[in-house]
Amino acid sequence: MEIGIYGLGRMGANMVRRLHQSGEHRVLAGNRSGGKVDEIRKEGIEGVYSMEEMVQALEKPRAIWVMVPAGEATSDALSAFADLMDEGDILIDGGNSYFRDSVHHAKVLSEKGIRFLDAGTSGGIWGLRVGYCLMVGGDASAFEHVEPALRTLAPEEGYAYLGEAGAGHFTKMVHNGIEYGMMQAYAEGFEILEKSRYDYDLRTVSNLWNQGSVVRSWLLELAHEAFVKDAKLDSIRGYVEDSGEGRWTVIEAIEEDVPANTIAGSLFARFASRQEDSFAMKVIAALRGGFGGHAIKEAATEDEK
Repeated sequence: MEIGIYGLGRMGANMVRRLHQSGEHRVLAGNRSGGKVDEIRKEGIEGVYSMEEMVQALEKPRAIWVMVPAGEATSDALSAFADLMDEGDILIDGGNSYFRDSVHHAKVLSEKGIRFLDAGTSGGIWGLRVGYCLMVGGDASAFEHVEPALRTLAPEEGYAYLGEAGAGHFTKMVHNGIEYGMMQAYAEGFEILEKSRYDYDLRTVSNLWNQGSVVRSWLLELAHEAFVKDAKLDSIRGYVEDSGEGRWTVIEAIEEDVPANTIAGSLFARFASRQEDSFAMKVIAALRGGFGGHAIKEAATEDEK
C-alpha cells in the first residue's frame, strides 16, 4: 500500500525505514524541517518537503501517519493536512496524544469526511529491529485499509483494533502508566540492594534475574546494559521527566474510582526526582534512555555543585 509518514523524529524515521525495508509498500517521508528529509532520502527513501507535496504525491484514498509531539503540534498538523485532503482520506495520529484530544480530533475530522485513527505506538528506538506494538482506535474501515502497513510495522500479533476513537490512545496511556510503576519497582529494588550491607555488583544481579526469574523483562535487560556501562550510574543525574501519560492515567483512575496506588506513587516519585538526586531515579533515567532514547542529564561535577 501507499502511506505517508510526517514527522521524522526518533520513532517516525525508523517507522519509515521499517516500511521501506520490507519492500511491500510505497512510503513517503516528510518533516517540518528539510534536513531530516535530506537524510532519509540518502537511504533511497522517497522524501517530500511540504504537506502539500505529500498529499499530492499519494493516491486516493490517501493515508498519512502523523508522528509529531502531542498537543498543539499534533492538532495543527492534523488540521493542516485535513484542509488539503479529500473525503474518504485517512489521518493517523501515532503520537502520545491524550485520548480526549483524539476523540475531539475524530469528531472534527469526520465533519470534513476524513477518517481518523489514533494509534498508540510503543517500541521506542528499538522498533526498527523488533517492531512496534500498535494499539489502534477510530474508524474501522480506515483500520482495514491501513492494516497491511500495521502488519509490517508490528511484530507477530503486535497490533490490534481496539474500538472507537480514543480507544488506542487510552490503551497506550494505561500502558505507559503501568510502565511507570514497573520502572519504579525495579528502581526501588536496586536502591535497596545498593544501600545494603552487601557489596553487590548490580551487573551480576540484573543479569541473574533475567535468567528464568519471575521478574525477568526487557526493562531488566536495559537495566543490566546501563549497569554494564556505568556500574554505579555515577554519570547520570537522578532527574526524571514525565511526558504526560502517567498523569493522565492517574486522572482517569480518579475519574473511575480506581485505586491506582502504584502508578500514582511512581508519578509522584518522578516529581521528587526533580528536587533531589537519588539512586532510584538514576535507574529510571537510565531505563528511559535505554528503551526510548530519552535524554539523560549528566551528573554535575564538583565544580558545578
